[in-house]
Amino acid sequence: MVQAPASFAALLMAATAAGRRLEEDGVLSLAVPMAGLDPLLALPLLGGGDDFRFLWDGAPGLSIAAAGHCNGLELSGPRRFELAQRFCSLSLSRLACEPGPTPALARPRVLLAFAFFESPLHPGTGAAGVQAVLPSWQLSRQGRHCWLRLQRCLGGGITPRSVAEELWETRRRLEMVVRQGTPAGRRGEAVGIAHRSSWHTGYRSALEQALELVERGDLQKLVLAVRQQLLLDGPLDPLTLLSHLRRSQPGSCRFLWQQSRREALLGASPERLLTLRQGQLRSDALAGTAPLGAPADDLLHSIKDRHEHELVAETITAVLQKAGLEPRRPRRPRLARHGSLVHLHTPITASLRGQAPLSLAEALHPTPAVAGLPRREAMAWLRSLEPFERGHYAAPIGWIDTEGDGDLRVAIRSGTLRGRHLELTAGAGLVRGSHPERELQEVALKLGVLQQQLNLPVAAAFG
Repeated sequence: MVQAPASFAALLMAATAAGRRLEEDGVLSLAVPMAGLDPLLALPLLGGGDDFRFLWDGAPGLSIAAAGHCNGLELSGPRRFELAQRFCSLSLSRLACEPGPTPALARPRVLLAFAFFESPLHPGTGAAGVQAVLPSWQLSRQGRHCWLRLQRCLGGGITPRSVAEELWETRRRLEMVVRQGTPAGRRGEAVGIAHRSSWHTGYRSALEQALELVERGDLQKLVLAVRQQLLLDGPLDPLTLLSHLRRSQPGSCRFLWQQSRREALLGASPERLLTLRQGQLRSDALAGTAPLGAPADDLLHSIKDRHEHELVAETITAVLQKAGLEPRRPRRPRLARHGSLVHLHTPITASLRGQAPLSLAEALHPTPAVAGLPRREAMAWLRSLEPFERGHYAAPIGWIDTEGDGDLRVAIRSGTLRGRHLELTAGAGLVRGSHPERELQEVALKLGVLQQQLNLPVAAAFG
């Protein structure tokens, strides 16, 4: 049973004891349970106005709001997964926490956002290969249980007492919000689209080149993406967009990664790169797409879609076997609904044997669902054929906790918001037998559905 501080005196005693255990460069980490508060609604109440913000919205499962920057890492290059794993391990091992067991939802976490490529194409532009943050504030909720955690480096006037006081007072303030009645949700003003960039012409040319590579046998598969720029007729709070995604994408994991008020990555990922829980791993093969309402047999019996899906499932299985695991998977894919789209889905599971989470993530990323096969050749062709930096699109985003559990999702169904500018990216998997018009329709469908899910008006032809 978890023994939570029953009073401020008990919290102060725990903080003082933890502070004595701190080594040089260590961080004091304290947590208290609190009345249930939706992390999506609590996020604006955590941290300062220009602080880092993160949301992991798996409601009704685990949801996390985090803010502030206690420690961080940002780098690019071929060793990004290795160095991010080292940062996670060191940062979490140097925490001095309250004594006694803590429930899994309340454990300290390092938050992670990778870019699709290890480095930007042009130095000094685009997203870094990896960003990792140990946040100052972390509010976690699962079911009826909710915990608030604060992490501070001691020194410069910050003492165990001041950390305990700050945590206790913030919990009191948040619980006043709960007692006054939690608002039903963030809806905000409806925002229109002043201008949409055209994407068809450039994409069609790249699509024809990519299909030629596949038909010629140079590649087994290539996932070619398109980017559309939307100019909104007014500014939007990213949390308003996330509240729309919660209603329209209940089966996906909604996420927000916001390094500053000027730019926010947000989305609702249907695809799990890997989840680690108590020594068990799960990864998802997700490929093959149809609109909701289409006959289920069309997708299940589509030769093209089943072939594309099997390439993904076989590759994930082979990667895990090469890593020394014994993956298990059902013989046939199932249908998975995510909002207005249906996908072929195969869950793949395995028992861990001491592998580090991010070494497995490095082996898996990118899966053929978002890049292609063979991987190295597909990545090189994506650099050549896509006239934009992928940035965080289709890259891992998630967290790792003190017990080695973690969750990394693939940042698809996502967009980047910069003031009135919203950037959306979507792709289609090309294999032998793909038809250009069908792939154009699939990309248009994904872009249109994402705009609908964000409560934005959709052009008649998804243009």
